[in-house]
Amino acid sequence: MSQVIINAKIYSGTGANPIVPNGFIRFDEKIKMVAAMKQYQAEPGDQVVDAQGAVIVPGFIDVHTHGAYGFDTMDGDATEIVHMVRDEITEGITSVFPTTMTQSVENIDNSMRAIKIAAEEEPAIQGVHLEGPFVNPHYKGAQPEQYIIAPSVELVQKWNELSGNRVRLITYAPEKADDLTVFENYLHTNNIIGSVGHSDATREFLQNNSKVKHVTHLYNAQRPLKHRDPGVTGHALLDEDMYAEMIVDGFHIAPDMVNLAFKLKGSHRIDLITDSMRAKGLQEGISELGGQKVWVKDGQARLEDGTLAGSVLQFKHAFLNMIKFTGATVEEAVRMASVNQATEFGLLDRKGTLEVGKDADFNLFDGKLTQLETTYSLGRKFTPQDAVIKK
Repeated sequence: MSQVIINAKIYSGTGANPIVPNGFIRFDEKIKMVAAMKQYQAEPGDQVVDAQGAVIVPGFIDVHTHGAYGFDTMDGDATEIVHMVRDEITEGITSVFPTTMTQSVENIDNSMRAIKIAAEEEPAIQGVHLEGPFVNPHYKGAQPEQYIIAPSVELVQKWNELSGNRVRLITYAPEKADDLTVFENYLHTNNIIGSVGHSDATREFLQNNSKVKHVTHLYNAQRPLKHRDPGVTGHALLDEDMYAEMIVDGFHIAPDMVNLAFKLKGSHRIDLITDSMRAKGLQEGISELGGQKVWVKDGQARLEDGTLAGSVLQFKHAFLNMIKFTGATVEEAVRMASVNQATEFGLLDRKGTLEVGKDADFNLFDGKLTQLETTYSLGRKFTPQDAVIKK
């Protein structure tokens, strides 16, 4: 018995057949068929939904999210991490990298143990992002300075083992490493993507000393682009092989600067992220991040000194904002929301595009592409109304 959605406009994310103007998708946990309606034949037991011209895109992949709906990765509670991830599925995210932050070694240990248990229950957890504690205090952003330490192979190895070898991305300041070559070689050998972030590195330093090909939240908490000093931002924009995370909420990056990055990087090297914290999905007011009080107002989360403290951005809005701010096509937005992440992190055999044999991870938007109606994660149905807020 299969589920079938008919009469949909399908953006597959593939190069061979990127758009099916009026098609259907047949699936259980895996995708069984994606084709034009003229090829559709009903089968006994089919559960059929008529999309009536709605739009289907691949499920989103968020490789940078700290928390949401009252939950936080750093709480170190496996049950709550499962709830967090399932709530995030309701906004279109079908693959999640729960993300840590600069905290004590003990707290990160506990978080890794909890993620391991949570990932054994919730298959949408596809990796771990360690953001810190190996950052530069000069660009700490909302990372608590008292816990910042130098990059350590031993600690990364320990945390990777505690997570069940799920660490796939680590944000660090390359200029703070005692032996950057040893550190980056370890990451490469263990299938961990290194990301320059919260860094004061110069472009010259990165060109001559680092192999890093990913940048954490482009423009934010890093040595900025200046006319005589390209900094981390300039390096990321100029290096054609560098993947650039972007928080497209309209606050972290001005829309014009989002468009500038899009014009320079193109759709093949941008990873949309949320960088969300526990206040996402909650009422405005006082929240918390890494033991620090956070004020949420007008869609922004800030520390007492005004520093942006992650976001309350839902991924469905990041996807739509990217189209709005840049004029990107839906196909290009799909690349930046799903395909690039699947490609970069070795998930493309199962995730990122809508092809036969891949996981049934996709989003159903209304025909005008304004509202997310339903998300399917491994064939499981979620709607925005299904999100459960932690009380």
